[in-house]
Amino acid sequence: MQLQNIIETIGAGCHIRVSGYEQVSGGDINDAYCIHENSNTYFLKLNDAQRFPSMFTMEAAGLEALRNNTTIKVPGIIAQGITHNKQWLLLQWIEKGIAKKNTMEKMGTALAAMHQRAQPHFGWHSNNYIGSLVQINTPHSHWHSFFTQCRIMPLVKMLFDTGIFSKADITAAEAFCKYAETVFPEEPPCLLHGDLRGGNYMIDTNGDAVIFDPAVYYGHREMDLGMTKLFGGFNESFYAAYQDRYPAGKGWQQRLHVTQLYPLLVHAVLFGGHYTLRVKEIIRTAS
Repeated sequence: MQLQNIIETIGAGCHIRVSGYEQVSGGDINDAYCIHENSNTYFLKLNDAQRFPSMFTMEAAGLEALRNNTTIKVPGIIAQGITHNKQWLLLQWIEKGIAKKNTMEKMGTALAAMHQRAQPHFGWHSNNYIGSLVQINTPHSHWHSFFTQCRIMPLVKMLFDTGIFSKADITAAEAFCKYAETVFPEEPPCLLHGDLRGGNYMIDTNGDAVIFDPAVYYGHREMDLGMTKLFGGFNESFYAAYQDRYPAGKGWQQRLHVTQLYPLLVHAVLFGGHYTLRVKEIIRTAS
């Protein structure tokens, strides 16, 4: 079915009379479009319904979880579904604006407040996605077992199965996981955005931060902090405000290599190259 017909069918099902559309940047794996209806504008994501089953259902659930747990803005969910083997997610369109002097401070304070809300366990009620990879969210009572069994070793095994990792790399990763058990301060689980990098927030026309593209789960809050430091986009006022509201455990910046290992493993599986080299460097820090 032609793209125009798919978009018009989606619009009709949502009581939107599509007057035009154009493709926009939507990440590495999705096709994304700006949809027009006279003076109204929407953001539409499309992907294959079979290749990544229920991806947008899970993304919508993540956005809703964030909306219910933080004052940081989240795009409104219009609808999601499947049309002619295409899964889709229709969201509120967020127009880009300019940050105010205190925008990042407010975001840091709000993230800290979200992290202060204790959750029932580590994990989530179902698996979801981080990028195009299934993210394992089996509930655990202890952070270390969740971190090891649901975050690090499954991706290490994927790299081994594709021949990128050797048996020596597996052994090094297992040693790293034992080392990681000793470094995290014990804290209750909290809701995480899960992929909180510079490309997954923007500033709207009110000068407020808006977060999107989550990979939510209940985890250790330093995982979110580690992600903010991995690819940039967060200034010092963000961290100062976070620390003022909910100080991170002593030495959290010295643990960045631990908290960043998971997203780097994701990138190593998806893109290889220097991400693989960096992962191997990190897992050997425990030896």
